[in-house]
Amino acid sequence: MALNELSESSGSVKPSVSATVDDYICAFPEDVQAVLRKVRETVCSAAPEAQEVISYRMPALRQKEVLIYYAAFKNHIGFYPPIKGEADLEQATARYANAKGNLRFPFAEPIPYELISRLTALRVAQVRSRTATKAKIARND
Repeated sequence: MALNELSESSGSVKPSVSATVDDYICAFPEDVQAVLRKVRETVCSAAPEAQEVISYRMPALRQKEVLIYYAAFKNHIGFYPPIKGEADLEQATARYANAKGNLRFPFAEPIPYELISRLTALRVAQVRSRTATKAKIARND
């Protein structure tokens, strides 16, 4: 199935509910699978302690909490949640952000894997910082 044969009405690909990230990826055409595998490799390298899960029918990385989600759609890879907290990354992602701040990396352009890696590393740092702050507060109570 080619990308243009995917769901025309919603613009999204709706694979059946996947039990694993491998199942999710295998539900797509070969060209999309290649991109998803590279995104997976990129995020897992940037967050080596994170666990892969399926959440909201999408691949996600969890480390104390969900770090990131990614998903394939008809014309793009979606990357969630919106990234905040580092001005240079916010600027670098501005062209990919939709109205809610979630990112869309179009298949018609080279996928910015290095940027995806930096975004994932930022989320790891943010979660670690938040976890450390919560632990410090709990010790002082």
